[in-house]
Amino acid sequence: MRVLALETTCDETSVCLLDGDRVLSNVVLSQIPLHRKYSGVVPELASRAHLENIPAVLSAALTRAGYRRPFFRSGRPAGPKIDAVVFSRGPGLPGALLVSRVAAETAARLLGTRLIGVNHLEGHFLACELSGGGAAAPIRFPCIGLIVSGGHTELWKAGGYGRYEVLGRTRDDAAGEAFDKVAKLLGLGYPGGPAVEKAASRAEAAGDAARAFPRPYMDDTWDFSFSGLKTAVAYRLRDLLGAGFYEERLRLPAREAGSVCLAFEEAVADTLVRKTVRACAAFGVHRVIVGGGVAANLRLRKKFSEAFRGLPGGGAVRFAERRYCTDNAAMIALCGARRLARGAYGGPLDIAPDLSAASWPRVRA
Repeated sequence: MRVLALETTCDETSVCLLDGDRVLSNVVLSQIPLHRKYSGVVPELASRAHLENIPAVLSAALTRAGYRRPFFRSGRPAGPKIDAVVFSRGPGLPGALLVSRVAAETAARLLGTRLIGVNHLEGHFLACELSGGGAAAPIRFPCIGLIVSGGHTELWKAGGYGRYEVLGRTRDDAAGEAFDKVAKLLGLGYPGGPAVEKAASRAEAAGDAARAFPRPYMDDTWDFSFSGLKTAVAYRLRDLLGAGFYEERLRLPAREAGSVCLAFEEAVADTLVRKTVRACAAFGVHRVIVGGGVAANLRLRKKFSEAFRGLPGGGAVRFAERRYCTDNAAMIALCGARRLARGAYGGPLDIAPDLSAASWPRVRA
């Protein structure tokens, strides 16, 4: 089946054409330059940018997939038949979600094909199947899923495609959000994840070490909390620079900032790995899927590999390729394809900015 997918949940405008397991095109236009001066995503600006960008991104994706212009002629495409149009219902920014919702509905009506709304977080989970120009080996179930993106940190028990139970969620800041806020405190720029990783890598290569930050494990639950870790970084900077460091915009020297980044990154990675290992032990599952923007972090990947090396039961950790960790329409197309494959054509089509809170049942620790 051939699927056209649109993704505009936050600050990437993306369109993909998926034919079976082949990615014919996957165009991603990032808004990072637009939001960099604000050190974070401004929702209204993001929505307007999606509205401006979606026609060009859609046109580019279709052209790269071999469709001729004009794309629509009397409701029929100038190219192979498209079996479904897929879009992210949520979670995400309300205005941003509305752009792909309207664009997808318009395309589906002109094409005379079905419209499917999917969960953006399921896209991050399935992204590990994408490799190179297509979908690689399917996920082996059951498994534990860890979704770590800019706005969400969730731990799932997955019994099959579309069969997910939520074990734990972040109670406040998500891991990616904490990276952005720490980078802002240190004056490292936006986006924070790559900036913090780069500074930490330099510190590690130089043999620097810093006092460790606390690990917010909360051992009686699978939930996460990273706001306290972010506050611990702020207190460390206050101790080093004085109480007025934030108002006066005082900055640590690059080497000291790198040591703080290294300690922070270690704390985040240790917390994510330990929670996931505990979940595997609790359910007797030794397969793990890690997706989302933070899954691109090399330290996190290394710690997961070390934690699962030599475990009984054929333990294995699968990550999405780094280019598929951040938001992209290929993972959304894959969600739609998996839905079509199991005959799950129906479902809600309204946007749902807080979809993660109402998607799948919660499991008690």
